[in-house]
Amino acid sequence: MTTMRLDDLRQYSDVLRTRNGEVVTVRFVEPRDAEALQNYFRSLTTRSRYNRFLGAASELPPSLLEDFIHIGEADRFSVIATVLVDGRETIVGEARYAFDSDTAAIEFGLSIDDRWQGHGIGKALLKNLECRAASFGATRLFGDTLRSNDAMIALARKSGYAFTATPGDWKLTRFQKQINVEPQEIPCASWRLAAVSPSAMSSLAV
Repeated sequence: MTTMRLDDLRQYSDVLRTRNGEVVTVRFVEPRDAEALQNYFRSLTTRSRYNRFLGAASELPPSLLEDFIHIGEADRFSVIATVLVDGRETIVGEARYAFDSDTAAIEFGLSIDDRWQGHGIGKALLKNLECRAASFGATRLFGDTLRSNDAMIALARKSGYAFTATPGDWKLTRFQKQINVEPQEIPCASWRLAAVSPSAMSSLAV
């Protein structure tokens, strides 16, 4: 991917479906989303925030919020999953991922609004992340979660992830998966762009 401009971010958006057929849009976070994203995290239950940040937090600290809304720096990216509620775009999930070119791996974390859990959004978002990872040329996707986070562990297990101990932290477990997505499927916008211009995926920056 060539150097990305903020006015180009929409071309990397994807439209997914919940198990009930509801339309979910996954797109990169933009600076204008700062307040809505912060409100999203504040609206999560205490347990969901704890699971997402692996510790107590009532909201995103200002410095971390800045990191979330400025995608591409140090090969780190943030996406939000949104639906239309009464005609208004509403954040129902988010994910943040980072690409390590030395290991060809992507590390990620995600959350789904408690009120929207059980709709299949987590599964759809995870599949979309696998495609976005493949568009980087990544061969492995992984994340760490608390051993008590039954929902994330169940989602990862159903999605074909293998489990191992997280190095250096007994409270966590690592789930990982080799990426094996066929290029001809072109299942996400990032890969469609890569298919048009493979050389355009060589680097990412904002």
